[in-house]
Amino acid sequence: MMSVAPPDPLLDGLNAPQRDAVLTTEGPVLMLAGAGTGKTAALTARLAHIVRTRLAWPSEILCVTFTNKAAREMRERVGHMIGPAVEGMPWLGTFHSVAAKLLRRHAELVGLQSNYTIIDTDDQLRVLKQLIVAEGLDEKRFPARQLAQCIDRWKNRGLNPDQLDAGENESYANGKGRQFYTLYQARLKALNACDFGDLLLHILNIFRTHREVLDQYRQRFKYIMVDEYQDTNQVQYLWLRLLAQERRNICVVGDDDQSIYSWRGAEVANILRFEKNFLGTKVIRLEQNYRSTPDILAAASGLIAANSERLGKTLWTEQNGGDRLRVIGIWDGPEEARRIGDEIERLEREGASLDRVAILVRAQFQTREFEDRFIAIGLNYRIVGGFRFYERAEIRDALAYLRLIAQPSDDLAFERIYNTPKRGLGDKSLEKLHRHARARGVPLSLAAVEIVDTDELPARARGTLLALMRDVAHWRDLAKSASPAELVRTLLDECGYTAMLQAEKSPEAAGRLENLTELARAMEEYETLGDFLEHVSLVMDNDAADETEKVTIMTMHAAKGLEFDNVFLPGWEEGVFPSQRALDEGGLASLEEERRLAYVAITRARRRCTILHAANRRIYGQWTSSIPSRFIAELPPGHVEQESTLSGGASLWRAQWTERDDPFAHVARDRPDRVQSRGPGWQRAAAQSYDPAPRRLPEATRSAASFAAKPRGDVSVGTRVFHEKFGYGVIAAQEGNKLEIDFETAGRKRVIDSFVKLAG
Repeated sequence: MMSVAPPDPLLDGLNAPQRDAVLTTEGPVLMLAGAGTGKTAALTARLAHIVRTRLAWPSEILCVTFTNKAAREMRERVGHMIGPAVEGMPWLGTFHSVAAKLLRRHAELVGLQSNYTIIDTDDQLRVLKQLIVAEGLDEKRFPARQLAQCIDRWKNRGLNPDQLDAGENESYANGKGRQFYTLYQARLKALNACDFGDLLLHILNIFRTHREVLDQYRQRFKYIMVDEYQDTNQVQYLWLRLLAQERRNICVVGDDDQSIYSWRGAEVANILRFEKNFLGTKVIRLEQNYRSTPDILAAASGLIAANSERLGKTLWTEQNGGDRLRVIGIWDGPEEARRIGDEIERLEREGASLDRVAILVRAQFQTREFEDRFIAIGLNYRIVGGFRFYERAEIRDALAYLRLIAQPSDDLAFERIYNTPKRGLGDKSLEKLHRHARARGVPLSLAAVEIVDTDELPARARGTLLALMRDVAHWRDLAKSASPAELVRTLLDECGYTAMLQAEKSPEAAGRLENLTELARAMEEYETLGDFLEHVSLVMDNDAADETEKVTIMTMHAAKGLEFDNVFLPGWEEGVFPSQRALDEGGLASLEEERRLAYVAITRARRRCTILHAANRRIYGQWTSSIPSRFIAELPPGHVEQESTLSGGASLWRAQWTERDDPFAHVARDRPDRVQSRGPGWQRAAAQSYDPAPRRLPEATRSAASFAAKPRGDVSVGTRVFHEKFGYGVIAAQEGNKLEIDFETAGRKRVIDSFVKLAG
């Protein structure tokens, strides 16, 4: 019901639905807040209103967020509204911080002491490895990291060891999941420790088994507010529901169309079924957008309408004008980087701030081409939410192997690869190597060759070290005949690095493998290993510590909650976005989450949004003809401006799809209720559904695969050519398929003829 209150200055500046959300204080409330609709303003005003009208003391309000940053921002905003009273709000924080505070008070109920330790991921893996070894299992076959992921998933779902079903029990070590989960929990209790998953699970167990504790907090918390409710997992939902069942004064804020974290355990079903779980819920839709132009909003709304699992809302704005969303079809990945670089330089000349420009990618491996291009043209950039490509751990590991091959005296590279991946060589052996190297005045790699002929190391360490040095010598010989790309692929396989990541079976490991694949692809542009390592050194020297304006490069996931004037969205092709791995692993549910991710990406744009797709893309080192993402076909045509640099024009970027190609088409037949809920845009989406393998484009649009697969016979000294990286130049000398070219801006370079095109 609506509470009656005198005029409140807290309501100034709020629109009608926001005011309704502030004043509806009693009973369950679902604030369905679209992108850019001012949900934080409404939530903080509601919290301040409850305190200022004496409906509850600050200590009687539970307000949970997902990040420390969001909690700090909310505390600061509320502090401006209610002053010092905000200091009396001990229960405003993240889920984990609130749970940790509760657990300190009741730790003995789960067999812990109040001074328990919260262990991090490294400590967790160390404990699990000890348990695996103690039980006689091969840790390489059943990695600790895989077990950690299983346990994290079980805790996110609120499951204790005795609650695992047969399928979950089989998910580790052929039916030993429950056994190791039990051993792990017992070991943590003996250490008076818990992991992050325990913070929530222990509180849930206490609430379930100690009714007096649950009743105590049901009485204490007169109001419960939850931000980003679409990102809650099962255990968070369960303990919130237990706390809120009696008073039922729970207000959750979220957007089902922005639920993009299922891989972290988030369940979009929590927000979709909120009205059923809390009967009598008042749903308040915040639909007025204060961020984007009408065409951007219309394009995003038309796209997300193809999803069946959503509550539905329509974003609108009072803004007028603005550019339509642009969709640009280009030839290949390198041209994509050049085109975006050119567009950003044009925006900069027109006075746009680089700090307000963003490139949002689906996967981190996509950033490499942009980094190389921007360094070549002197465009400042920053990588947000991750390392720059050549700074990532797996890339640095691979580069260390390559540096040691190129330069045997590189002791820093030797130290990095010495026990990476794990091969049983410890710190004591490395210390002895250092002593031997100093005494003989030789680099570590030579000391390693010499020390294996002595008794200074244990026999097992000597054998392992000898095998490593033989491998390094083999790779050094291989570097004389193989291309740099062939070399790195071979050594990553032979040293066990690829197998190590494959054994992890985690989303992070899959992304790291993609990065290594992209590294090998990047090396294909270089004739020698030395040339490539020199290039990397120049890239790494591009110091990003200065305070100049920079273009932001980040993943779509990391961009949630942010906004930029100009947003570029590259790589919108089937298999890249939507991600092939996501579709293979999650089917229709993953497809809908990928579409929500597309919606999030588009709605980050305030003024301009540009989508790019390439007719050709190198996937796992091979040129592949690509077809545009199905999401492009789902954009409402009236709000999209189409452009193509490809032969055949716009017809190439709107692929033709049929239901027989779509592995999800049965949903339309088996679930007509879902078809009806999709709205008018669904027919177009269904007609352009998923093709499990990229189709071959018309001959005129074939990729550089055919162009690069054989030596060119149509170039000679004096021919004007174009190179993707170095630009235009004239061939000065030729030896077989090797060319020396005088480039207009890059000077003389030696390149393979397959990497140049005849200049028009």
